[in-house]
Amino acid sequence: MADGRAAPDRKAPREPLKLNLSPPRLHDDTDDPDQRLHGQLKMKYIHSQETLTIPKDVKVSIKTRVVTVEGPRGKLVKNLAHLSVSFSQPSPGVINIELHHGSRKNVATLRTVRSLINNLIIGVTKGYKYKMRYVYAHFPINVNIEKNNETGLYEVEIRNFIGEKIVRRVVMQSGVDVEASKNVKDELLLSGNSLENVSQSAADIQQVCRVKNKDIRKFLDGLYVSERGNIEEEI
Repeated sequence: MADGRAAPDRKAPREPLKLNLSPPRLHDDTDDPDQRLHGQLKMKYIHSQETLTIPKDVKVSIKTRVVTVEGPRGKLVKNLAHLSVSFSQPSPGVINIELHHGSRKNVATLRTVRSLINNLIIGVTKGYKYKMRYVYAHFPINVNIEKNNETGLYEVEIRNFIGEKIVRRVVMQSGVDVEASKNVKDELLLSGNSLENVSQSAADIQQVCRVKNKDIRKFLDGLYVSERGNIEEEI
């Protein structure tokens, strides 16, 4: 300083000590977040397998993960190319669905594939049938069923829903037959071999009759699925 006194020694403030409390990361080239759990690799299953038994009157053929099932009621095809599973047939009437080095999420697809093929087998042997009931408090629901000659698909026409003038039309999925019940009043019968198509057709009918801008606890009008089953009499 100018008066000869020494300048005070001003030290910079010390930085707080930083501790790395995160778990150690394994040295690998995996950047997929699904393959990691808290910085560590997830456990993988070396080999997983599901077994499905095929009835005698059903023929199942699989080529490039496209499953074709033939039975007394007809033929169904399901494309499973998006799933990384392998198929094998160790003995007649038995199909093995296998997966190697899969994570927990991948192994879960084995049971899904088994259920899908089993639904196809039930469809070509027993078929599926859904029953729907009309529900209304004041305005009766009028339903007309027609078959389009060009497409060969059934069309359901719904009128007078909660008194509205609008006409609601629903086109059924491929292979789905629909008819009005002859024994029960205000009942609709949907039947077919494909569980996906029959259930989706019933869902389309139910969704097109949704009550909007009203209290659904009071306005319960609509068409609802009342029973699900198989067409056993047509085996």
